[in-house]
Amino acid sequence: MKEILHELEVRRERARMGGGAARIDAQHKRGKLTARERIEVFLDEGSFEEFDMFVEHRSTDFGMEKTKIAGDGVVTGWGTVNGRTVFVFAKDFTVFGGSLSETHAQKIMKVQDMALKNRAPIIGLYDAGGARIQEGVAALGGYAEVFQRNVLASGVIPQISVIMGPCAGGDVYSPAMTDLIFMVRDTSYMFVTGPDVVKTVTNETVTSEQLGGASVHTTKSSIADGAYDNDVDTLLQVRRLIDFLPQSNTSPVPEIECFQSVEEIDESLDTLIPANANKPYDIKELILKTVDEGDFFEIQESFAKNIVCGFGRIEGSTVGFVANQPMVLAGVLDSDASRKAARFVRFCDCFGIPVVTFVDVPGFLPGTAQEYGGLIKHGAKLLFAFAEATVPKVTLITRKAYGGAYDVMSSKHLRGDFNYAWPTAQIAVMGAKGAVEIIFRKDIADPEKIAAHTKMYEDRFLSPFVAAERGYIDEVIMPHSTRKRIARALRLLRNKDLENPWKKHDNIPL
Repeated sequence: MKEILHELEVRRERARMGGGAARIDAQHKRGKLTARERIEVFLDEGSFEEFDMFVEHRSTDFGMEKTKIAGDGVVTGWGTVNGRTVFVFAKDFTVFGGSLSETHAQKIMKVQDMALKNRAPIIGLYDAGGARIQEGVAALGGYAEVFQRNVLASGVIPQISVIMGPCAGGDVYSPAMTDLIFMVRDTSYMFVTGPDVVKTVTNETVTSEQLGGASVHTTKSSIADGAYDNDVDTLLQVRRLIDFLPQSNTSPVPEIECFQSVEEIDESLDTLIPANANKPYDIKELILKTVDEGDFFEIQESFAKNIVCGFGRIEGSTVGFVANQPMVLAGVLDSDASRKAARFVRFCDCFGIPVVTFVDVPGFLPGTAQEYGGLIKHGAKLLFAFAEATVPKVTLITRKAYGGAYDVMSSKHLRGDFNYAWPTAQIAVMGAKGAVEIIFRKDIADPEKIAAHTKMYEDRFLSPFVAAERGYIDEVIMPHSTRKRIARALRLLRNKDLENPWKKHDNIPL
């Protein structure tokens, strides 16, 4: 018996060493943790239960039968994050470069199936060089099996991908179908084809960082939802994010103890809006003063900065925030902002997370670049997302709500539950100057008449009361009471029951 127990320990120790001490040292020299070290940082201490530690590949081509390493390049299992169950797999770059083989894929598939069956989030830690070429189509088949499970789990359990090294070829498509992607600056990159292939096919010379680094995917492509400076910081931030998310689409939104009263008023909000309607202000100040204890987890902070999306809590319960940002492009909606917000709203709706929308939008961005780039269809995505959402929706118009953008930003007409406005709100088809020049075109040559018409238009339309008179605004509220009013609205909406007509699935304008 003692010999058998000893053999188990020897085998376990060998599996834990992955590709060996030399490769582990090389990993550390690159500033990266190993797969097991990452899991140790990410999960609660002592909570990790590993699956398939002793699995080896079955390939016999190209002399592969002579090189077998227990675990086959991926560590899988489950554990807890602040006491809540999560499933995890971490690709091990020290074993065959983390490349995916048939058995490697089967390990991931097993943990995906278990996560779906047990309705708990799944987190993938990526550090790999793509498919294992020696296995050919068997590796490709493994990828497709993983992809299929990504699709089946979509909208059922949260799926999060963390890119912590190379992620190339077939490896990129599984993260692309997950809900959220995070990267490590300077050590991680994602691309379908690497710099060498790009050079051969298009004659472009580009580095891995320029082609698919965190700087590219957080600012230009919008592939990544965030990036952090090192492995530890990234994993700790993902832990923080998981605290905001429900376990599945049938689980309640998580709640934690709240120590900040919602009854307190914040007088500083009464002066947030500048006297000059064209002067910007930071909408994040309003968000931070509305959420519990200023704790806000922003999504895609570096992309489409004219709209802000992220998670906060009100009375301890998770809420999704969407807000126009007047500091960037005056808060106008463009293609990128519309896509960013639409995806975020749909994620919240999948998992029953209420959506609070702060509106200060002068309209959609004009210009040939936007129109040629499909602004109509991209703008429709955000409209579609808000319209189909059945979660509690609370909207507050702080200043401008002009034209079609008023409709799109979770208006009462899109089944908004509570639609508030500050006294500074301006709800109209367009700004006074443009409207007057169209309505009173014959008086354009007379500055005095135009000034009089403008004043009349501003008094009649650039206020929240016209919309309030029609019931499109439920209440004009004082800025200092914003947190209290939103908290009361969300408390009332906890038992909201709304269903869309049955359908196999919708056909959102992609």
